[in-house]
Amino acid sequence: MKTQDHTNIRPWRTIQRRHSRQIMVGDVPVGGDAPITVQSMTNTLTDDVKATVKQIHALEAAGVDIVRVSCPDEASSAALKQIASQVSVPIVADIHFHYKRGIEAAENGAACLRINPGNIGSKERVKELIQAAKDNNCSIRIGVNAGSLERDLLEKYGEPCPDAMVESAQRHIQILEDHDFFNFKISCKASDIFMATAAYMQLGEICDYPIHLGITEAGGLTTGTVKSSIGMGNLLWAGIGDTIRVSLSADPVQEVKIGFEILKALGLRHRGVNIVSCPSCARQQFNVIETVEKLEKRLSHITTPLTLSIIGCVVNGPGEALMTDIGLTGGGKGTHQIYIGGQTAHRLKEGDESIVDHIVSMVEEKIKTIS
Repeated sequence: MKTQDHTNIRPWRTIQRRHSRQIMVGDVPVGGDAPITVQSMTNTLTDDVKATVKQIHALEAAGVDIVRVSCPDEASSAALKQIASQVSVPIVADIHFHYKRGIEAAENGAACLRINPGNIGSKERVKELIQAAKDNNCSIRIGVNAGSLERDLLEKYGEPCPDAMVESAQRHIQILEDHDFFNFKISCKASDIFMATAAYMQLGEICDYPIHLGITEAGGLTTGTVKSSIGMGNLLWAGIGDTIRVSLSADPVQEVKIGFEILKALGLRHRGVNIVSCPSCARQQFNVIETVEKLEKRLSHITTPLTLSIIGCVVNGPGEALMTDIGLTGGGKGTHQIYIGGQTAHRLKEGDESIVDHIVSMVEEKIKTIS
């Protein structure tokens, strides 16, 4: 049976993305009509090549498109040559303020440099850094952050605010444009979701460069997920954003997983199994929470887009099954209903086979037909 496409099948589900020019980060397109990319950042010491490569490989397994690494010193920028040769995703070098680190990173395999041109120093230093980017086919990310705005802007506005952030971005844009460099994207991050979203909305109106979304320093796994989902979710819903990073005080792999979940929830990108499940109640005919936990683990390796509904009773089960590729609805007397493509398929009696094993086998068979 052909898999049903349950995404963007109605006008009210369609998001009109902001028009932006497209740049390349290594071999990954960002902006234009390219898929919204998911990024993360390593938290290892960059000059520990083995540990950094290991973490990037874990991020690659989770589906990351672009990885940023910090290059605070010469040893870190030198390590990029070994790191870039052992991974398949493009590397963004975060060089902070030192222009020499940027030149070294560009020469050692970085696909992109994360900088604030105005913080590099003299015009000559900026010119050298931009030339290194040009010579090595390296893009640039202008990274405006509410926590590190220019002193004169803080004096002008009295405090970090969206207007100050956007004015900072405009300054940096002008510097790159004056040097005939246009291969860049921009971010305007803040830990305050109101400030960040307002800045991004303004930024989206004044330029057509690709926009990198993020709520910076969002917090731990739970808090950071909520803040990132609210802030970036609203912006993405408004069509703003070409690449995203969920900033968490947690395992970077979680950043990638949550980033994809945000995009999946908005129908902007699809990777892996999307499980629709109820929170469970006294009506449940099987242990929904335990079943979903096991299914998430057993199906985590799958990258093919597929929707799965796991509902504990018949109140909402049949309706949810209409919208998913495979559905399970709890029934009475230990007999549950299985749906395929919204249609009733067969019943599953407890004891014949575990619910989890049965669903996993169905998903695997379904994927074979898709492939």
